[in-house]
Amino acid sequence: MSGHVGGAGPLSPRAKLAVTAGKAAAAVSRAAGRGSGSVIGGRVALKLDPDLLGRLATHLDVVLVSATNGKTTTTRLIAEALGASGPVVSNALGANMPAGITSALAGGSDAKYGVIEVDEKYLAGVARDVTPKAIALLNLSRDQLDRAAETRMLAEKWREGLSGTKAVVIANADDPLVVWAASSSPNVVWVAAGQEWKDDAWSCPACGGVMQRPGDDWFCGECGFRRPAPSWVLNGDYVLDPHGSAWPIHLQLPGRANKANAATSAAVAAVFGVPPQVALERMYQVQAVAGRYDVVTFQGRELRLLLAKNPAGWLETFSLIDPPPTPVVLSVNARGADGTDTSWLWDVDYTRLAGHPIFVIGDRKLDLAVRLEVANLNFRVCESLEECTQLAPPGRIELIANYTAFQDVRRVVGN
Repeated sequence: MSGHVGGAGPLSPRAKLAVTAGKAAAAVSRAAGRGSGSVIGGRVALKLDPDLLGRLATHLDVVLVSATNGKTTTTRLIAEALGASGPVVSNALGANMPAGITSALAGGSDAKYGVIEVDEKYLAGVARDVTPKAIALLNLSRDQLDRAAETRMLAEKWREGLSGTKAVVIANADDPLVVWAASSSPNVVWVAAGQEWKDDAWSCPACGGVMQRPGDDWFCGECGFRRPAPSWVLNGDYVLDPHGSAWPIHLQLPGRANKANAATSAAVAAVFGVPPQVALERMYQVQAVAGRYDVVTFQGRELRLLLAKNPAGWLETFSLIDPPPTPVVLSVNARGADGTDTSWLWDVDYTRLAGHPIFVIGDRKLDLAVRLEVANLNFRVCESLEECTQLAPPGRIELIANYTAFQDVRRVVGN
C-alpha cells in the first residue's frame, strides 16, 4: 500500500524503537530455543510504547476472532479468504494476547488486512486498541476453570466491551451466550453455525430463566430473549448466503465444526467484499492449522494429531475419529496454559470411545485413568508415546491431546 511503507503510516521514533527492540528480543528467545519469541518480543515492544498495538493497526482493515473453540482455525480460514484481495498479516500460530498480537502486527508493514485471533478475556481491550472493521464471535463454553471466569461473566464482558462498536459483528445465532454478548452491537450479521455442546447454555444469560430448546431453536420462556433470524446458514456441506444462494464447502479439514468455522469465515469475507465462492475455494488450501489434523509417521505408524482443550472441544473431536477398533491415544496435562483444574474431565462423555483400544499418557494420566475407569472403558496407562505406538493394534492411530500435551506430542514426533 503506497504511503504506508514501514508500517502504520510513519511510525514515531519511539514506536520504531519499540518494534526494533521487540524483534531483537524475539530473535534472542528463538536462538535460545524458547519457541517463536513472539510473546517476549511483544512484551518488550509494549513496555517501550504502550500504544504500539493501536499504531501498528492504523493502516489495516482488522478482523478480530474470539471464541472458546475454533479461534485458531477460523483465523486461518479468514486469512486465506481475505488473501484473495490483498496481503494479510495474522497471528497464525495462536499467540492471542496483546503481546503476541503486537508481535504479529509488527511483521506486517505492507499488509492490507489484519486477521487476529484474540483470547476471550482480552477481546474488549484489543477491540478498543485496534478499531476493527469486523469481529467474529463463534462460541463460549467452560474452559480453564482456574483462570477464566464463568462463561456468563465472559459474555457480560464482551457485551459491555462491544457496546456501540463500529465494527460489523459476525456472531453465532445458535449460542445464546454469544447472541446476548453481541446484541449490544448496532451492526450484527447472524450465522447459524450450530452448537453441539449445550451444557453452558441452559439458563438465560439475560434473566437467568430456563432456556427452552425446541429443535434447533431456543428462547427464554420468562423474558422473551430468543434466537435471532440468521442471514447465513450452515446446511450440511453448504452455506446459504443472505440471498439464499447455496455455496458448497469443500475443506480438507475434517468434521462439522470446521464447516461451521468456514461458514462464519465466508460471512466475514463478505464484509470485505470477497464473494463466498472465492472465499470457500481459498479455504480448501488449508490442510492443517498449527499441527492440528496433521497425519504424521512415527515409529513406522501413522498418527493423526487432534487438539481438544475443553469439554466442547472433546465432544467435537470424538465425532472426527475413525470408527472402532481404531486405536486412540489420549494425553492430558494441567500446566498453566491448560488450566490446572482437571475437574472438567468429568464433563466429557468418554463413553463415546467404547470399542476403541485406548492408551493414556500425559502429566495427568492418572486423573484421566480414573475418569475412564468410571466410564467402564478398556484402557492402558503408558509412560510414553513410544510405548503407546508399540502396544497399539494395527491401523492409523488417533491422538487426542489438550493444549500443552499437544505441543509435547508435536516435539516428540518432530512436527
